[in-house]
Amino acid sequence: MPIFVCALFLPYTVDFHDLAVPARNPSPPPQLPSYKESVHDMHAKASLFPNQTRPSTPATDADPAEFFSQMQPCAAKSSINNQPRALVRSDFHVPGWGRGLAFNQPSSHASQFPPEMILGSAPTPQPEIPSPARRHSLKEARTSRSRKEGKQWGLEWSIEPAEQGNGGLFNAIRATQRSGNIDDILWLGTVGFPTDELEEITKQEITEKLESEYESLTVYVSDSDFDGHYVHYCKTILWPVFHYQMPDHPKSKAYEDHSWKYYENLNQAFADKIVKSYKRGDIIWIHDYHLLLLPKMVREKLPDAQIGFFLHTAFPSSEVFRCLAMRKPLLEGILGANLVVFQSSEYRQHFLTTCSSLLVVEATADGVQLEDRFVNVLSLAIGIDPHGLRLARSDPQVQEWINVIVERYKGKKLIVARDKLDNVGGVRQKLLAFELFLKKYPEWKDKVVLIQVATSTTDHPELSATVSDIVTRIDSQFSSLAHQPLVFLRQDIAFSQYLALLSVADVLMVTSLREGMNLTCHEFVICQDSSHCSKKHGTLILSEFTGSASVFKDSVTGHFDLSINPWDYQQTARAIKNALEMDEAEKEYRYKKMRDVVVNHTGEYWFNNLSESLAKVHNEHYMRDTMSVPRLSISQLSSKYRAAKFRVFILDYEGTLASFSAPTNIQFSGPQRVLDALNDLLDDDANIVYVMSGRMPEELERLFERVPGLGIIAENGCLMRGFMSDEWVAFADLDKMSEWKNSVKTMLQYYRERIEGCRIEERHCSLIFRYDKACDKQTAARLAGECANHINDACSNQRVHAIPIDKAVLIEPIDWSKGSAAAHILDGLKGHNSKETGQFPDFLLVAGNDREDEVIFRWANKLAATNVIRNVTTVTVGKRNTEAMATLTQGTSGKLSLSLSLDLVL
Repeated sequence: MPIFVCALFLPYTVDFHDLAVPARNPSPPPQLPSYKESVHDMHAKASLFPNQTRPSTPATDADPAEFFSQMQPCAAKSSINNQPRALVRSDFHVPGWGRGLAFNQPSSHASQFPPEMILGSAPTPQPEIPSPARRHSLKEARTSRSRKEGKQWGLEWSIEPAEQGNGGLFNAIRATQRSGNIDDILWLGTVGFPTDELEEITKQEITEKLESEYESLTVYVSDSDFDGHYVHYCKTILWPVFHYQMPDHPKSKAYEDHSWKYYENLNQAFADKIVKSYKRGDIIWIHDYHLLLLPKMVREKLPDAQIGFFLHTAFPSSEVFRCLAMRKPLLEGILGANLVVFQSSEYRQHFLTTCSSLLVVEATADGVQLEDRFVNVLSLAIGIDPHGLRLARSDPQVQEWINVIVERYKGKKLIVARDKLDNVGGVRQKLLAFELFLKKYPEWKDKVVLIQVATSTTDHPELSATVSDIVTRIDSQFSSLAHQPLVFLRQDIAFSQYLALLSVADVLMVTSLREGMNLTCHEFVICQDSSHCSKKHGTLILSEFTGSASVFKDSVTGHFDLSINPWDYQQTARAIKNALEMDEAEKEYRYKKMRDVVVNHTGEYWFNNLSESLAKVHNEHYMRDTMSVPRLSISQLSSKYRAAKFRVFILDYEGTLASFSAPTNIQFSGPQRVLDALNDLLDDDANIVYVMSGRMPEELERLFERVPGLGIIAENGCLMRGFMSDEWVAFADLDKMSEWKNSVKTMLQYYRERIEGCRIEERHCSLIFRYDKACDKQTAARLAGECANHINDACSNQRVHAIPIDKAVLIEPIDWSKGSAAAHILDGLKGHNSKETGQFPDFLLVAGNDREDEVIFRWANKLAATNVIRNVTTVTVGKRNTEAMATLTQGTSGKLSLSLSLDLVL
């Protein structure tokens, strides 16, 4: 079935041909090109030398920047041979939207935004929505201006590989397509350049060609919408926050409210396109932080759709994420998906904690429980395409550059790095650590060279000035006529040079301050197989703040710890020394472990696992949805009841047998009818009946004093009174319960003092922090979520967890539940005569309505699946998603008991 892959940029764009230049050949047909041919042709075009001369080794004192210079703009292109389906760079370091170097495309006509100084900003205007007549007038004006400028967009154009986008995603999906595991992919995104100047007929032609030949659906938005979304919200607000760089520049504050509307507009345009193109059974995958609102927008229109969301960047801790003004809409947008996936377990945990804290919902190990459905949350790191990379390395240009670099730096140890020159890349920290290394270990200053490729897609003048000072200082202190220990390139390099550097490097150094997944590490491992030069088994110095650190943790730690904190310059300097002096056996050992990870956890493996996980959770969600769970058939249940010889009933109290009531109210609504029904069931000697509740034993004894012989499960499974018994059994150690309750009450008191109208309810084995009568409900809910996270962090070793419930936080032990109490009951019946039957139960009915009952539903369903008990029925009277086998729509207030009394007993 078709899979929508939704990303901000399509893997394709459009190049408009100058009228004075002969038209280029038509776009290539949609077959996958040969990687070998593609690589060779691409770098014939993107060579450093216009006349296609072979690279030669410059003199020792030649300018390194010229040695690696980028003489042709087309070298900035990301793919091989400009073929739309060829291998592309895993991480694109390209100019921002509307400033492409490689293609002839229209410029942006985005409207003016607020001034950079917040004090100078006028009241935030809403984006103007022009009337049809006004839009026509603006279109005519742009067309007239374009013609005056000599531009007639749309006369001649061709489809080209995009210079923007997620290269890791493109390569992973194409590798999966090449393997034959999937073939029906529909890309959905923008073409990556301003489109206001294009005529509608041109847009339509581009749309039709991309859809018919390149399986791509095009989303068009106005230049103002895209600029406000991408430049002013994504890059100015979301990107810094997601990478722990708080956007404290005044313009960030000025743009926050202003740009949010544009962020919504673009997400809505994507949603409209998906809904228009969707067919029942299609799968929708949404990628990255540009489209955080999209899952919910699609869910609202397509409630049964199969939606997955993958975040390629890091996800910050809740303390950082909460600084976003639109934090709740962003979280709720993500939670529109069936499955949310992150690069590492750390980012996954951050997301769960943030949802629990800000949305006050229950976050479990498997995901987030919303009011009416469950959202699964996983972590699965993306990989690369090793096969495609090997073919790319077979390009003769790569081998030529390997030979040139080896000759130029003969006898030197090479440390290679390629990073964005921004506040996240860690270039400044890396250079300071390298400077310290040269000072602490002077014996290395003439033996090592750091080649730092520092690309820049945005302006960071203060950082650039600081880095320039460090570079100048290193050069003045440690350079000589014969040796330069630092080669600093403020530019990107051709793909052939990049692969050559990875092949000849002794060390790859990654010092990112925060990053999702650095695929350069994976590509470095493939390039270190000694197939193209004598260098092999290079070492990896890796920041612990990258997602890659969790993937390669066993390969960068050990006796020589190469996992670094970039802010610890002493540690990083020692790591450089250890990496350079590591013996061959240790390097080979680490390399083999890294290689195992890279070749087994590929991009193809990643996408296949994503697809399988989404299909699995979607099926589970469908089966648990109350609309999918069948109604309880009283007639069938009655037949099973009469055929059984030994029956067990485990029935929930509040919400099932009786309506919910205040904690101080212990009366049923219609109590006599309920008590009569329970007594009728107990009159049959073949029946064992238990009632379960979160209430304390003393309350339940008073409630059911007129039902002799009734078994009772109290405090959600922590205490139990056996069937036909007066003795209570405490599964939990009450002394230990008192210990953790005393410490937790201290925390709760802190929040109680800050929430007027809240209270603490204490039970034998649990605490409940209630804020249903708080004066400020909004503040109370926010602090309740913070309270739950605080307790979970502080008490994890005490086997206690805090769970947000309706207008309250429940703190209870992890080790006991209604399910564990039910298992104890069944164990007591095995090999033990009950009443006069002397048989094992052949009928089990479990009824409940809320989250505490799901665990006992799972326990009973497992008994049915393994045929331990022949007739098992689990039934819910709640409206939330459930694992129960059936629903009972009659509701509460004793109606379930009445049905049992009339249809089963009589």
